Amino acid sequence: MPARRPTVRETEIKLRVADLAALIHKLGRLRARCHGRVLERNVLYDTPDSDFRSRGRLLRVRLETPAPSTLTPGGLPRVVITSKSPAPDSGRSRYKEKLERELVVRSQRGWPAKLRSLGFRPGFLYEKFRTIFRLAGLHLDLDETPLGVFLEIEGRPEAIDRVARAIGFSPRDYIRATYWDLYAAECRRRGRIPRNMLFSR
Repeated sequence: MPARRPTVRETEIKLRVADLAALIHKLGRLRARCHGRVLERNVLYDTPDSDFRSRGRLLRVRLETPAPSTLTPGGLPRVVITSKSPAPDSGRSRYKEKLERELVVRSQRGWPAKLRSLGFRPGFLYEKFRTIFRLAGLHLDLDETPLGVFLEIEGRPEAIDRVARAIGFSPRDYIRATYWDLYAAECRRRGRIPRNMLFSR
C-alpha cells in the first residue's frame, strides 16, 4: 500500500535567502537534522478551465531524485501526489495555511494517464533543488529555484517565529506566496509570458 497522510492543516512561510552556505551553517548550529538534497520536478494538474487555480486549490505530482552537493548529501527518490485546498479563516494570517493531503506512490508511470482520464490536464511545470531539514517538529525545506533561494518553514506558528528569529529573520520577511505566484510576478516584471519555471539546460 502507498503511504498516505491524512488531511492536515499546513501552516508555513517562505524566507528569501541571500547566502545559502551561511544558512546551512546556521541550521547546523540549531542542530537541525539534514535528510539530504533532491531535484524536484513538479507538475500541477488542473481542469481545462483552470477551476483549481481559480478556487485556490492544487493538485501536484512531484518526482524527487537524489541530488547531492558539496554542502549536503543526496536524499531519497520518491514520487508524491499532493492535493491542497483553502483552509478556513486563513485570509488574515501572516502564514500561508492550506488543507493538505499527500500520497507517496511507487512510480510516476501511469499517473498522468489516470489524471487525464479524470479530466485533469498538466499545466505549470517547475523545478527546484530541495534540501530537507527537520528540527523539533518543524519542516525546514531549503529550496534552490530559478528565482533564487528560499527557506520554507512549516509547523506551529510559534515555532516558525522562534526559528525564523534564530536565523536572523522577522515577520516582515515572511512570504505567503506560492512558487507560481512568485514566478508569475517575476515574468510580469520582465515583460514575459509565464510558462514553466525551469533551470536552463
